[in-house]
Amino acid sequence: MYKKIKHNSSDIRECSHAGTWYNSDASSLSRQLDGWLNKASDSDAECLRPARAIIAPHAGYTYCGDCASYAYRQVEPSIVRRVFILGPSHHRYLSKCALTSCLVYRTPFGNLRIDAEVYQALEATEKFETISKQTDEDEHSIEMQLPFIAKVMEDYIDHVTIVPILVGSIKLAEERCYGAILAPYLADPSTLFVISSDFCHWGHRFRYTYHDATRGHIHQSIQHLDRMGMDLIEQLDADGFYDYLKQYANTICGRHPISVLLNAIHELSNHNGHSCITLRFLKYKQSSRCKHNSDSSVSYAAASLVVRPLNSTVHRGGGDASANRRSEESTTNHASGSRR
Repeated sequence: MYKKIKHNSSDIRECSHAGTWYNSDASSLSRQLDGWLNKASDSDAECLRPARAIIAPHAGYTYCGDCASYAYRQVEPSIVRRVFILGPSHHRYLSKCALTSCLVYRTPFGNLRIDAEVYQALEATEKFETISKQTDEDEHSIEMQLPFIAKVMEDYIDHVTIVPILVGSIKLAEERCYGAILAPYLADPSTLFVISSDFCHWGHRFRYTYHDATRGHIHQSIQHLDRMGMDLIEQLDADGFYDYLKQYANTICGRHPISVLLNAIHELSNHNGHSCITLRFLKYKQSSRCKHNSDSSVSYAAASLVVRPLNSTVHRGGGDASANRRSEESTTNHASGSRR
Protein backbone atom coordinates (compact mmCIF):
# COMPACT_ATOMS: atom_id res chain seq x y z
CA MET A 1 0.00 0.00 0.00
CA TYR A 2 1.17 3.50 -0.79
CA LYS A 3 1.53 5.92 2.09
CA LYS A 4 -1.52 8.18 2.34
CA ILE A 5 -0.57 11.80 1.78
CA LYS A 6 -2.73 14.68 2.90
CA HIS A 7 -3.13 17.17 0.06
CA ASN A 8 -4.22 20.79 0.05
CA SER A 9 -7.54 21.53 -1.63
CA SER A 10 -5.66 23.34 -4.41
CA ASP A 11 -3.92 20.05 -5.27
CA ILE A 12 -7.17 18.11 -5.71
CA ARG A 13 -9.30 18.19 -8.84
CA GLU A 14 -12.89 17.75 -7.68
CA CYS A 15 -15.32 15.55 -9.60
CA SER A 16 -17.08 18.66 -10.88
CA HIS A 17 -19.52 16.84 -13.18
CA ALA A 18 -20.75 14.37 -10.54
CA GLY A 19 -24.43 14.82 -9.79
CA THR A 20 -25.18 16.11 -13.29
CA TRP A 21 -23.35 14.05 -15.90
CA TYR A 22 -23.20 10.96 -13.69
CA ASN A 23 -24.40 9.84 -10.26
CA SER A 24 -22.50 11.39 -7.35
CA ASP A 25 -23.57 8.66 -4.90
CA ALA A 26 -20.89 5.97 -4.85
CA SER A 27 -23.27 3.08 -4.08
CA SER A 28 -25.76 4.00 -6.78
CA LEU A 29 -23.02 4.66 -9.31
CA SER A 30 -21.34 1.36 -8.48
CA ARG A 31 -24.56 -0.57 -9.09
CA GLN A 32 -25.09 1.28 -12.37
CA LEU A 33 -21.58 0.57 -13.66
CA ASP A 34 -21.76 -3.05 -12.49
CA GLY A 35 -24.98 -3.45 -14.45
CA TRP A 36 -23.47 -2.11 -17.65
CA LEU A 37 -20.20 -4.02 -17.28
CA ASN A 38 -22.04 -7.28 -16.56
CA LYS A 39 -24.34 -6.74 -19.54
CA ALA A 40 -21.35 -6.10 -21.78
CA SER A 41 -19.68 -9.28 -20.49
CA ASP A 42 -22.83 -11.33 -21.13
CA SER A 43 -23.33 -9.98 -24.66
CA ASP A 44 -22.29 -11.61 -27.93
CA ALA A 45 -19.88 -8.76 -28.66
CA GLU A 46 -16.26 -9.67 -29.29
CA CYS A 47 -13.83 -9.89 -26.39
CA LEU A 48 -10.43 -8.31 -26.98
CA ARG A 49 -8.29 -8.31 -23.84
CA PRO A 50 -6.15 -7.52 -22.05
CA ALA A 51 -6.50 -4.04 -23.49
CA ARG A 52 -3.37 -1.95 -23.92
CA ALA A 53 -5.57 0.93 -25.06
CA ILE A 54 -9.29 1.62 -25.29
CA ILE A 55 -11.46 4.24 -26.96
CA ALA A 56 -14.50 5.23 -24.90
CA PRO A 57 -17.14 7.99 -25.14
CA HIS A 58 -17.43 10.89 -22.69
CA ALA A 59 -21.06 12.04 -22.74
CA GLY A 60 -23.40 11.82 -19.76
CA TYR A 61 -23.66 8.24 -18.57
CA THR A 62 -27.37 7.98 -19.36
CA TYR A 63 -26.40 8.44 -23.01
CA CYS A 64 -23.16 6.49 -23.33
CA GLY A 65 -22.36 4.58 -20.13
CA ASP A 66 -23.57 1.29 -21.57
CA CYS A 67 -21.42 1.79 -24.66
CA ALA A 68 -18.31 2.72 -22.65
CA SER A 69 -18.63 -0.49 -20.64
CA TYR A 70 -17.77 -2.54 -23.75
CA ALA A 71 -14.35 -0.88 -23.77
CA TYR A 72 -13.76 -1.08 -20.01
CA ARG A 73 -14.65 -4.77 -19.80
CA GLN A 74 -11.50 -5.41 -21.88
CA VAL A 75 -9.25 -4.05 -19.12
CA GLU A 76 -7.35 -6.56 -16.98
CA PRO A 77 -6.94 -4.66 -13.69
CA SER A 78 -4.42 -7.08 -12.19
CA ILE A 79 -1.73 -6.02 -14.67
CA VAL A 80 -2.47 -2.28 -14.98
CA ARG A 81 -0.39 0.05 -12.83
CA ARG A 82 -0.56 3.28 -14.84
CA VAL A 83 -3.39 4.80 -16.90
CA PHE A 84 -2.86 7.49 -19.51
CA ILE A 85 -6.07 9.41 -20.27
CA LEU A 86 -6.08 11.49 -23.45
CA GLY A 87 -9.08 13.75 -23.94
CA PRO A 88 -9.94 16.70 -26.20
CA SER A 89 -10.26 20.24 -24.90
CA HIS A 90 -13.84 21.49 -25.36
CA HIS A 91 -13.72 24.81 -23.52
CA ARG A 92 -10.23 26.24 -23.91
CA TYR A 93 -8.24 26.51 -27.11
CA LEU A 94 -4.92 24.69 -26.82
CA SER A 95 -2.27 24.64 -29.53
CA LYS A 96 -0.44 21.74 -27.87
CA CYS A 97 -1.05 19.06 -25.26
CA ALA A 98 -1.47 20.05 -21.63
CA LEU A 99 -0.88 18.57 -18.18
CA THR A 100 -2.86 19.33 -15.05
CA SER A 101 -1.56 21.40 -12.14
CA CYS A 102 -3.35 19.08 -9.70
CA LEU A 103 -1.81 16.12 -7.88
CA VAL A 104 -4.98 14.13 -7.21
CA TYR A 105 -8.23 13.53 -9.11
CA ARG A 106 -11.24 12.85 -6.92
CA THR A 107 -13.92 10.33 -7.93
CA PRO A 108 -17.00 9.05 -6.06
CA PHE A 109 -15.02 5.82 -5.48
CA GLY A 110 -11.90 7.45 -4.08
CA ASN A 111 -8.89 9.43 -5.24
CA LEU A 112 -6.66 8.72 -8.21
CA ARG A 113 -3.07 9.97 -7.98
CA ILE A 114 -1.20 11.73 -10.76
CA ASP A 115 1.98 9.87 -11.77
CA ALA A 116 4.52 12.52 -10.74
CA GLU A 117 7.48 10.66 -12.27
CA VAL A 118 5.87 10.44 -15.71
CA TYR A 119 4.65 14.03 -15.51
CA GLN A 120 8.20 15.15 -14.75
CA ALA A 121 9.48 13.25 -17.79
CA LEU A 122 6.78 14.74 -20.05
CA GLU A 123 7.47 18.24 -18.78
CA ALA A 124 11.15 17.76 -19.57
CA THR A 125 10.29 17.42 -23.28
CA GLU A 126 9.06 21.05 -23.23
CA LYS A 127 6.18 19.99 -25.49
CA PHE A 128 3.47 20.31 -22.85
CA GLU A 129 1.81 23.29 -21.21
CA THR A 130 0.10 23.27 -17.82
CA ILE A 131 -3.57 24.06 -17.26
CA SER A 132 -5.07 25.51 -14.10
CA LYS A 133 -7.32 23.60 -11.73
CA GLN A 134 -10.29 25.68 -12.93
CA THR A 135 -9.67 24.86 -16.59
CA ASP A 136 -9.25 21.22 -15.63
CA GLU A 137 -12.52 21.11 -13.69
CA ASP A 138 -14.43 22.87 -16.49
CA GLU A 139 -13.46 20.10 -18.93
CA HIS A 140 -15.44 16.85 -18.96
CA SER A 141 -13.62 14.62 -21.48
CA ILE A 142 -11.11 13.23 -18.98
CA GLU A 143 -13.36 13.30 -15.92
CA MET A 144 -16.00 11.10 -17.57
CA GLN A 145 -13.44 8.29 -17.76
CA LEU A 146 -12.44 8.48 -14.10
CA PRO A 147 -15.38 6.66 -12.42
CA PHE A 148 -15.02 3.77 -14.89
CA ILE A 149 -11.26 3.62 -14.24
CA ALA A 150 -11.74 3.73 -10.46
CA LYS A 151 -14.48 1.10 -10.65
CA VAL A 152 -12.56 -1.33 -12.84
CA MET A 153 -9.41 -0.80 -10.76
CA GLU A 154 -11.20 -0.83 -7.38
CA ASP A 155 -9.13 -3.72 -5.99
CA TYR A 156 -5.90 -1.98 -7.02
CA ILE A 157 -6.79 1.70 -6.66
CA ASP A 158 -3.96 2.34 -4.18
CA HIS A 159 -1.45 0.87 -6.61
CA VAL A 160 -2.40 2.67 -9.81
CA THR A 161 -1.46 6.15 -11.02
CA ILE A 162 -2.98 8.24 -13.79
CA VAL A 163 -1.48 10.47 -16.48
CA PRO A 164 -4.20 12.85 -17.73
CA ILE A 165 -3.31 14.71 -20.93
CA LEU A 166 -5.62 17.31 -22.46
CA VAL A 167 -5.01 17.29 -26.21
CA GLY A 168 -5.34 20.57 -28.08
CA SER A 169 -6.03 21.41 -31.74
CA ILE A 170 -2.71 20.06 -32.89
CA LYS A 171 -1.44 19.63 -36.44
CA LEU A 172 -0.38 16.42 -38.17
CA ALA A 173 3.30 16.91 -37.39
CA GLU A 174 2.47 17.47 -33.72
CA GLU A 175 0.29 14.37 -33.61
CA ARG A 176 3.33 12.43 -34.81
CA CYS A 177 5.58 14.15 -32.29
CA TYR A 178 3.32 13.35 -29.33
CA GLY A 179 2.87 9.81 -30.65
CA ALA A 180 6.64 9.35 -30.58
CA ILE A 181 6.84 10.74 -27.03
CA LEU A 182 4.13 8.38 -25.77
CA ALA A 183 5.10 5.24 -27.71
CA PRO A 184 7.58 3.96 -25.06
CA TYR A 185 4.79 4.05 -22.47
CA LEU A 186 2.41 2.23 -24.82
CA ALA A 187 5.05 -0.50 -25.08
CA ASP A 188 4.71 -1.21 -21.35
CA PRO A 189 2.17 -4.01 -20.64
CA SER A 190 1.40 -2.47 -17.23
CA THR A 191 0.23 0.76 -18.87
CA LEU A 192 -3.30 1.36 -20.19
CA PHE A 193 -4.20 4.17 -22.58
CA VAL A 194 -7.75 5.54 -22.43
CA ILE A 195 -8.70 7.65 -25.44
CA SER A 196 -11.76 9.77 -24.70
CA SER A 197 -13.89 10.53 -27.75
CA ASP A 198 -17.42 10.73 -29.03
CA PHE A 199 -18.02 10.34 -32.75
CA CYS A 200 -20.27 12.29 -35.14
CA HIS A 201 -22.11 15.28 -33.65
CA TRP A 202 -24.89 15.82 -36.17
CA GLY A 203 -27.42 18.65 -36.40
CA HIS A 204 -27.72 22.40 -36.76
CA ARG A 205 -26.73 22.91 -33.12
CA PHE A 206 -23.39 21.27 -33.97
CA ARG A 207 -23.15 23.11 -37.32
CA TYR A 208 -22.74 19.78 -39.10
CA THR A 209 -25.47 18.38 -41.37
CA TYR A 210 -23.64 16.13 -43.84
CA HIS A 211 -26.10 13.71 -45.44
CA ASP A 212 -25.33 11.16 -48.13
CA ALA A 213 -28.88 10.43 -49.34
CA THR A 214 -27.71 7.28 -51.14
CA ARG A 215 -27.26 5.73 -47.69
CA GLY A 216 -30.90 6.21 -46.70
CA HIS A 217 -32.12 8.15 -43.69
CA ILE A 218 -29.84 10.66 -42.00
CA HIS A 219 -28.97 8.26 -39.17
CA GLN A 220 -27.90 5.66 -41.73
CA SER A 221 -25.69 8.22 -43.46
CA ILE A 222 -24.16 9.13 -40.08
CA GLN A 223 -23.49 5.48 -39.34
CA HIS A 224 -21.79 4.97 -42.69
CA LEU A 225 -19.71 8.11 -42.15
CA ASP A 226 -18.63 6.98 -38.69
CA ARG A 227 -17.87 3.47 -39.98
CA MET A 228 -15.49 4.84 -42.60
CA GLY A 229 -13.50 6.54 -39.85
CA MET A 230 -13.70 3.54 -37.54
CA ASP A 231 -12.42 1.25 -40.32
CA LEU A 232 -9.36 3.46 -40.76
CA ILE A 233 -8.75 3.45 -37.02
CA GLU A 234 -9.01 -0.35 -36.97
CA GLN A 235 -6.48 -0.44 -39.80
CA LEU A 236 -4.21 1.76 -37.63
CA ASP A 237 -3.97 4.11 -40.61
CA ALA A 238 -3.02 7.47 -39.11
CA ASP A 239 -2.62 9.23 -42.46
CA GLY A 240 -5.79 7.71 -43.86
CA PHE A 241 -7.71 8.91 -40.82
CA TYR A 242 -6.23 12.39 -41.27
CA ASP A 243 -7.29 12.44 -44.95
CA TYR A 244 -10.77 11.18 -44.02
CA LEU A 245 -11.22 14.00 -41.51
CA LYS A 246 -10.00 16.52 -44.06
CA GLN A 247 -12.45 15.23 -46.67
CA TYR A 248 -15.59 14.79 -44.56
CA ALA A 249 -14.90 17.06 -41.55
CA ASN A 250 -16.67 14.51 -39.35
CA THR A 251 -17.19 16.07 -35.92
CA ILE A 252 -15.27 13.44 -33.95
CA CYS A 253 -14.33 15.52 -30.93
CA GLY A 254 -11.50 13.19 -29.90
CA ARG A 255 -9.93 13.11 -33.36
CA HIS A 256 -6.62 14.47 -32.10
CA PRO A 257 -6.30 12.06 -29.13
CA ILE A 258 -7.16 9.20 -31.52
CA SER A 259 -4.55 10.41 -33.99
CA VAL A 260 -1.91 10.65 -31.26
CA LEU A 261 -2.67 7.02 -30.34
CA LEU A 262 -2.43 5.90 -33.99
CA ASN A 263 0.94 7.62 -34.33
CA ALA A 264 2.16 6.08 -31.07
CA ILE A 265 1.16 2.67 -32.45
CA HIS A 266 3.11 3.43 -35.63
CA GLU A 267 6.20 4.26 -33.60
CA LEU A 268 5.74 1.16 -31.48
CA SER A 269 5.42 -1.01 -34.61
CA ASN A 270 8.63 0.43 -36.05
CA HIS A 271 10.62 -0.37 -32.92
CA ASN A 272 8.87 -3.55 -31.83
CA GLY A 273 8.36 -5.56 -35.00
CA HIS A 274 7.91 -8.86 -33.15
CA SER A 275 4.50 -7.80 -31.81
CA CYS A 276 1.03 -8.15 -33.29
CA ILE A 277 -1.12 -5.07 -32.68
CA THR A 278 -4.88 -5.37 -33.14
CA LEU A 279 -7.60 -2.77 -32.66
CA ARG A 280 -11.30 -3.42 -33.04
CA PHE A 281 -14.50 -1.54 -32.30
CA LEU A 282 -16.85 -3.55 -30.12
CA LYS A 283 -19.88 -1.28 -29.75
CA TYR A 284 -21.51 1.58 -31.65
CA LYS A 285 -24.68 3.55 -30.97
CA GLN A 286 -26.32 6.89 -31.64
CA SER A 287 -28.15 9.06 -29.13
CA SER A 288 -31.10 9.27 -31.54
CA ARG A 289 -32.04 8.18 -35.06
CA CYS A 290 -32.11 11.33 -37.14
CA LYS A 291 -34.61 11.41 -40.00
CA HIS A 292 -35.28 15.14 -40.35
CA ASN A 293 -33.06 18.18 -40.72
CA SER A 294 -34.36 19.49 -37.40
CA ASP A 295 -33.09 16.39 -35.55
CA SER A 296 -29.72 16.02 -33.85
CA SER A 297 -27.63 13.19 -32.46
CA VAL A 298 -24.21 12.20 -31.11
CA SER A 299 -22.55 8.89 -31.93
CA TYR A 300 -20.67 6.77 -29.40
CA ALA A 301 -18.20 3.93 -29.96
CA ALA A 302 -16.08 1.61 -27.83
CA ALA A 303 -12.85 -0.02 -28.98
CA SER A 304 -10.00 -2.10 -27.58
CA LEU A 305 -6.38 -2.48 -28.67
CA VAL A 306 -4.21 -5.44 -27.75
CA VAL A 307 -0.48 -6.02 -28.23
CA ARG A 308 0.69 -9.64 -28.43
CA PRO A 309 3.68 -11.62 -29.67
CA LEU A 310 3.40 -12.54 -33.35
CA ASN A 311 2.92 -16.25 -32.60
CA SER A 312 -0.03 -15.72 -30.24
CA THR A 313 -3.73 -15.83 -31.03
CA VAL A 314 -6.13 -12.96 -30.43
CA HIS A 315 -8.86 -13.97 -27.97
CA ARG A 316 -12.16 -13.19 -29.62
CA GLY A 317 -14.75 -14.67 -27.27
CA GLY A 318 -18.41 -13.98 -27.99
CA GLY A 319 -20.49 -14.34 -31.09
CA ASP A 320 -19.93 -14.28 -34.84
CA ALA A 321 -17.66 -11.32 -35.55
CA SER A 322 -18.78 -10.98 -39.17
CA ALA A 323 -22.40 -10.85 -38.12
CA ASN A 324 -21.62 -8.31 -35.43
CA ARG A 325 -19.68 -6.22 -37.96
CA ARG A 326 -22.76 -5.94 -40.18
CA SER A 327 -24.95 -4.82 -37.31
CA GLU A 328 -25.21 -1.34 -35.87
CA GLU A 329 -24.13 -2.65 -32.50
CA SER A 330 -20.61 -3.88 -33.23
CA THR A 331 -17.69 -3.53 -35.63
CA THR A 332 -14.75 -5.96 -35.57
CA ASN A 333 -12.49 -5.72 -38.63
CA HIS A 334 -8.93 -7.02 -38.40
CA ALA A 335 -6.32 -4.29 -37.98
CA SER A 336 -3.08 -3.76 -39.86
CA GLY A 337 -1.00 -0.62 -39.40
CA SER A 338 0.09 1.89 -42.02
CA ARG A 339 1.39 5.42 -42.27
CA ARG A 340 2.93 7.34 -45.13
